[in-house]
Amino acid sequence: MFLRSMRTAVGTALVVVLAAGCGGVGSSGSKSGGTGQATLTMMGFGTGDEIAKTRFDAANAAIMPNRAQASEGSFNAQQFLSAVASNTPPDLVYMERRLLGTYAAKNAIRPLADCVGREKIDMGQFRPAAVVEATLNGKLYGLPEFYNNRVLMINDAAFADAGLDPATFTTSDWGRLSAAATRLTSISDGKLRRIGFDPKLPEFLPLWARANGAALVSDDGRTARLNDPRVVRALEFTVGLIKAQGGWASFKSFRDSFDFFGAKNQFASNQLGAFPMEDFYLNVLAENSPKVKLTVAPFRGVDGRPVDWITGNAWAIPAKSPHPDLACKWIKTMTDSGTWVAAAKARAAARKSEGKPFAGVFTGNSRADEVIFKDVVRAGGNPAFDAAVRTVLQTQEAGVAEPLTAAGEEFKAAWQDAVNRVLDGKQQPAQALAQAQQQAQKALDEANRGS
Repeated sequence: MFLRSMRTAVGTALVVVLAAGCGGVGSSGSKSGGTGQATLTMMGFGTGDEIAKTRFDAANAAIMPNRAQASEGSFNAQQFLSAVASNTPPDLVYMERRLLGTYAAKNAIRPLADCVGREKIDMGQFRPAAVVEATLNGKLYGLPEFYNNRVLMINDAAFADAGLDPATFTTSDWGRLSAAATRLTSISDGKLRRIGFDPKLPEFLPLWARANGAALVSDDGRTARLNDPRVVRALEFTVGLIKAQGGWASFKSFRDSFDFFGAKNQFASNQLGAFPMEDFYLNVLAENSPKVKLTVAPFRGVDGRPVDWITGNAWAIPAKSPHPDLACKWIKTMTDSGTWVAAAKARAAARKSEGKPFAGVFTGNSRADEVIFKDVVRAGGNPAFDAAVRTVLQTQEAGVAEPLTAAGEEFKAAWQDAVNRVLDGKQQPAQALAQAQQQAQKALDEANRGS
């Protein structure tokens, strides 16, 4: 059902004309007050914290006397393509890098070669994996933002309860991992009280596939590999972990009850033993439960090597952006190393004033990270978070991204739908992934014919 609705959104929205302009989408004539000053509109980005606001203000300063107007809410495929179809696109769009290919193939966003050349954007500052994730058929379509590393986060209190040592816990041995998850799980009165190990399905299937030596798509982004036996085995194992912890219904219900971004989060409340997670969650814990005891380790594949499946968002410029030159200057500043450093300093100052640790900002800009973790992030405030930061910095050197595909939205929907069908007990892993393989390959073939 989700795949069908996504195809409808992506495939037919180009002929649907909706009123644009709400939530920062669409051009309002882009002249304000008759002064000749432009107001850039956007989709998918808000200024809800210091990191966002500091950079947003710097980017606006770079295009003065013009300005950009932030939006509310995340990227919406149907709303964006409808705005494009009605010739009222926003000036800027902020979305997952791995979805850029869908809109590039439909000519809804523009290649950035001219932008890079005109503004003399130094592409060497960006991490190669992040650039790969924003490049389709040799053309760059987005400037990278965050660099979301995935590491293993361990709740020391839960491990103490189970008599396990966090220092020896690893994801490389799936048999030992399963046994540890069972020991860490707490069920009383027929109710799940603590999840021993959360494999983070459906979202993290690509990580588990990588851990088992497979990828969901070929390096050129044209051939789906969802039915690879190693991908099937990864899904079988991770679903088995959930079944052993009470089954999907109770597992999901309990997980959904977590105060994930609050002071009573699953670490502070001892409701979780361990899980793989993006690095940003360190700052969530540092802000809301700075005294929590945790251990962070690399997520390891079955060969024992670190596996860091990275993702992140990017800034793109719609093909019919009313002000592409201003938009280019704006996103240059938004992703520049100096802007990131200023934002990190603002976050560090805020955390210091609150007496809380600062776990840094992991960006798609390697030069920014060099300065941030050398001059801004100060060790000594909290040993657990200091060690966690060091682990992420080491792990990100193994970062790898899935290649961009011309059917990013559809491809993601195909494999996530497959995982959900298995979790819901509607299909077995091999059957679900075989169906997803057909759907994904058809979407890729159709998108590549049109690109």
